[in-house]
Amino acid sequence: MHQNYHFLQHLAPALNKNLAGKYFIEAFSQEKDELLMIFDEQNDSDDLTNPFFIKATLRSDFSSLSFPEKFDRARRNSVNLFTDFNSKRIESVRVFENERALKMLFTNGSSLVFKLFGNRSNLFGFDPDGEIMTLFNRKLVADKSLKADSFHRKIDQSFEQFVALEGHFEKLFPTFGKLVNQYLHSKMTETTSLEEKWEVVNKVLEEMKSGKFYLSAINHLPSLNLLGIGEDLEVFDDPILALNQFYLRQVRLNGIDKEKGEIVRVLRKRIVQTKSYLHNTFQKLVLLEEAVKNDEIGHIIMANLQNIPPRSESVELFDFYRDVTIKIKLKKDLSPQKNAENYYRKSKNEKIEIDRLNESLSAREAELLKIENHLAEVENIVHLRELRSYIKQYSLLGGKASVVEVGELFKKFIFMNFTILIGRNAKNNDLLTKQYAHKDDLWLHARDVSGSHVVIKHQAGRVFPQPVIERAAEVAAFYSKRRTDTICPVIVTPKKYVRKPKGMPDGAVILDKESVIMVAPHDEF
Repeated sequence: MHQNYHFLQHLAPALNKNLAGKYFIEAFSQEKDELLMIFDEQNDSDDLTNPFFIKATLRSDFSSLSFPEKFDRARRNSVNLFTDFNSKRIESVRVFENERALKMLFTNGSSLVFKLFGNRSNLFGFDPDGEIMTLFNRKLVADKSLKADSFHRKIDQSFEQFVALEGHFEKLFPTFGKLVNQYLHSKMTETTSLEEKWEVVNKVLEEMKSGKFYLSAINHLPSLNLLGIGEDLEVFDDPILALNQFYLRQVRLNGIDKEKGEIVRVLRKRIVQTKSYLHNTFQKLVLLEEAVKNDEIGHIIMANLQNIPPRSESVELFDFYRDVTIKIKLKKDLSPQKNAENYYRKSKNEKIEIDRLNESLSAREAELLKIENHLAEVENIVHLRELRSYIKQYSLLGGKASVVEVGELFKKFIFMNFTILIGRNAKNNDLLTKQYAHKDDLWLHARDVSGSHVVIKHQAGRVFPQPVIERAAEVAAFYSKRRTDTICPVIVTPKKYVRKPKGMPDGAVILDKESVIMVAPHDEF
């Protein structure tokens, strides 16, 4: 929270107390992504009487302000910056409304603005009309078009708006950030009404206004927050002193703490995401299983053929499964029998969807267990070399995750001792084709329609038997838009002839060579 709006609300008055009335003496940089600014009561760079220093570290991996008591400028490799502000006098320091940005306003109307947006932090110089004169990091292209008045964000944060947003405080208070949002969610586990939740939000807002600043460790990394969260707490009453101590802790991090903190953060984020996926998928499965099944609708239609008027678009029939009357949609151009057949066809897809969701739940539950085990192992590692070896062994920070079973990623079945893999969706198709298919594998796809990528794994010294190719083609046809066709053309080609140029949509590829066989769609069972 060292760049959080609610912390800046405390920092701005403290800086105003130290800077109002002082002159901008100079600003210079002698290290990449770092800037030092000097202010003093007298407009004299050769004889500083009561200087105030601001050090801005604006790296992509870490950005923060700090306020050293003294600073010796190197004779070489330093560059003067923001020279248009030399000798200008500061009128005030303010925080922009609902934004992570500080404004140093000068008496002539010009201003210096710190945009404290994590890895996109920057420093701007604006003229009295609010137009950019200069900026520190020119690589942030979008920053070149900003104006001084664009930083203010007016937000209706009333209880009425809270109710309109159905209690989603994250939308009402975008200034909270992840840490405060997590803290609020933990406080609301027992609350049900919007009034109770609103009371919790206001208590946290008051807590953040208390003027207490907590330096702690979260996920083994330094944290400056307003809520007393974390381990090894230090409490400060001065935001400048608190920020200085946070900065010192950050730069003193040893290798094991920094790298462990990063991997712990990544693993905990994956745990949250996986739990969210499991919850959403389970809810979807419950809805599917509790809903009226398509085969049941088909049975209801067949039991009431004489009660359905010709060319009806809908009909109300008695549901003898639940003893209620239900409304059933029909295609008016089809006979009641054909409509029932449609519902029976949908029933087959419905069962496939339920099976797929159950498979996905099982796979993700196993994945969650693995992640939690990895987190426990990482927490107990004390040597940097051991940590790096563990991260590499299990591909915890990306790359090919060889420890993940192929069967968890793709549908898989064996036919005549050949392994056949089936992509689950567009992104999963890309994963199968780009990362898990060898150049000598055989690649199949229903022609001219969307569908799953299917791969037959190559076996050294063996040619692909025709029955295996035909079986995989039937599966490729089944997992495509042609699954209800009587016969379907399927592309068959070695994987080495399949390309995916940069910029193509998920699942889309280009084929340099192909052959086509005609098969009837059939699933893998």
